[in-house]
Amino acid sequence: MTDFSAAAGTWKIDDTHTTLGFSARHAMVAKVRGRFTDFEGSFTIDADSPANSTANVTIKTASIDTRNADRDTHLKSADFLDVEKNTELTFTSTSIKHTDGNDFVVGGDLTVGDVTHNVEVELTYVGTSQDPWGGTRIGFEGSTEISRKDFGLTWNVALETGGVLVGDKIKIEIDVEAVKQ
Repeated sequence: MTDFSAAAGTWKIDDTHTTLGFSARHAMVAKVRGRFTDFEGSFTIDADSPANSTANVTIKTASIDTRNADRDTHLKSADFLDVEKNTELTFTSTSIKHTDGNDFVVGGDLTVGDVTHNVEVELTYVGTSQDPWGGTRIGFEGSTEISRKDFGLTWNVALETGGVLVGDKIKIEIDVEAVKQ
């Protein structure tokens, strides 16, 4: 494992250098990819005992972006995220386990609307560096997969050829860059 001592401390997510993305199967044959563009978060890392580390992220639901205005409008509607009623998605860590080398599993409560489920995100510590302005930066990348039905997101249309328009499994992919506080 890379020297993890440089990761110790409190970090604020740099939203201009972080991607919170997702993909879902469409019409059973293709993946639609999207991201959220308005979010904030922070985490505190205990390098000596990663299990004592914490992380919190808040995402503005109205910031969903799939590069298609009509689809984004539908995703913001009551059929999916209902952004008028549910303005935020949240993730709050409940456990952090070092699994191997630079790899970790972060368990946490993901809340979508009024439904909360514990999910596990597999993360890889990419490293730390000094930026040209005297700040210290850290990077993580990772992913998880959730069932949208678990969060009450059940809207769909049956296809004549079999299957459904929108797949149940949502793959979440994150690339995080944060600044030491």
